[in-house]
Amino acid sequence: QVQLVESGGGLVQVGGSLRLSCAVSGHTFSTYTMGWFRQTPGKEREFVAAISWSGLSTYYADSVKGRFTISRANAKNTMYLQMNSLKPEDTAIYYCAAPGLGRSTTDQAKPSEYDYWGQGTQVTVSS
Repeated sequence: QVQLVESGGGLVQVGGSLRLSCAVSGHTFSTYTMGWFRQTPGKEREFVAAISWSGLSTYYADSVKGRFTISRANAKNTMYLQMNSLKPEDTAIYYCAAPGLGRSTTDQAKPSEYDYWGQGTQVTVSS
């Protein structure tokens, strides 16, 4: 059974930092592109960042480029999202995502490319 569990969310002031983690089990994590998305009430799930299986390629939404850093530790089946210089508009539930086994990711920014999702972790940036 595939499980993705996010952690590290919380309340932080504007300009602060948080580090999210996504622990993966039941999935051949190390061979797949992984992604982070976020969602606020009434809005569609929004792409934040993605990372190739090797970690050599990373992709970011324009809104977070230069502030967020995605990384992974394949030996630990864990992915991370370091978030710096946080803004109120970063407030959302953050989800990690993995593609289905055997799927290749052609557009890592599309939620439809991913089949497994974590339960989400709330990030609130207060001004």
